[in-house]
Amino acid sequence: MRPDALLFHQTFSCTPYWWEAAPPETSAAPLPANVDVAIVGSGYCGLSAAAEAALHGARVAVLDAAEIGAGGSTRSGGMVSSGQKLALTNAIRGVSADRLTRLMQESMASFDYLKRLVADESLDADLNITGRFFGAYTPAHFNVLRRQGQLLHDKTGVTVHVIEREAQRAIIGSDYYYGGILVDEYGGLHTAKYHRALRDLARRRGATLHSHTAVQRIEKEGAQFRVHTVRGTLQARRVLVATNGYTGALLPFFARRVLPVASYQIATETLPEGLMDALNPGRRMISDSKRNLFYTRPSPDGTRMIFGSRPSIRELNEREAARRLYAKLVQLWPALRDVRITHAWKGYVAMTHDKLAHVGAHDGIHYALGCNGNGVALMSYLGHRIAKHMLDIERDAGAFGEGTFPLNGAGLVSRLAVPLGTALYKADDMWRGRVRNALS
Repeated sequence: MRPDALLFHQTFSCTPYWWEAAPPETSAAPLPANVDVAIVGSGYCGLSAAAEAALHGARVAVLDAAEIGAGGSTRSGGMVSSGQKLALTNAIRGVSADRLTRLMQESMASFDYLKRLVADESLDADLNITGRFFGAYTPAHFNVLRRQGQLLHDKTGVTVHVIEREAQRAIIGSDYYYGGILVDEYGGLHTAKYHRALRDLARRRGATLHSHTAVQRIEKEGAQFRVHTVRGTLQARRVLVATNGYTGALLPFFARRVLPVASYQIATETLPEGLMDALNPGRRMISDSKRNLFYTRPSPDGTRMIFGSRPSIRELNEREAARRLYAKLVQLWPALRDVRITHAWKGYVAMTHDKLAHVGAHDGIHYALGCNGNGVALMSYLGHRIAKHMLDIERDAGAFGEGTFPLNGAGLVSRLAVPLGTALYKADDMWRGRVRNALS
């Protein structure tokens, strides 16, 4: 293991790299007494819903337990896709062909919605559509990825290139993978700049944002709701819960349906001139076929490498996670062995039992939850959709509003799900790694 003095940059911070350009903010504005829409959670979903509702004349207040922009949205990798992940997960099992078609259509619409929103509103988000490479961890995985690439093309119409191992260095300067597939319609943005742009948009349209305003309980009062917070109460005609991986026990119906899973990332110092051109010449998003996958990308300005994975079956502090992530990083790119780490952070994504996001209402309280690690475009889009549904502008909540919102375990079972699942994934990757090494 590399000594800490050589691994960690002197400016090392246990905060997201993204916050250097656009930090979270405190917003201590007094709570309004009455609003048309109260939104719990200030992530992409909540802010998108706030901007949409305010555009249609609603009085909107966004409430967050922490700083505005301190949650999962600005802690993600900032990768942007359409329907690819949905098509390649078990979420499509048990879903009717008709609903699957509509789920795919809405997933693809989320990608178009994000691009259009950024362009139409001139949002400062560093959005670039550069493509994504999916690397095959073993030769057998290459055949699986090739089949999945064909499935993606057939179901979504995206452009998929099959990359043989001998050609992959033109995509990724590494021999770690056994080829893979490249999907053109994939991109990335600056998570915190995009968040700042969304909150500016919501405010321009008239919404108010309130940090450090944890919701304690929500009571129905006739046709309205009284929202009790640590900073006082307000009345609202409609309430939206958009808390995702930060849904606390104070909202038990929703907390029982989403499982928070920690995702860890590191950022390197500025790379030596020419090194990024050698490692990732197309500035693409990259992930692989392992169960406990690697995901990596260049920073939007192309100067640093961002790298993420789940480094342990148990939760770690950011410094220990950085040590383990660095070891994984240099497996992929030995050329980064002398590069230091400037940032390490973690954030929580919301996983659901059926691997689908869900929108709807329970006891009159609306919700949009369950990004399943794919939330940048999808949750922005679902916030926009649920806002119009709440205001009766659109009666149909869409394909993600159909069916039941299943429980995701409870008590001890729920607490054990993440470490047990990670251990099983790690064991599977280790077994396949032995097979892979035998073939090398």
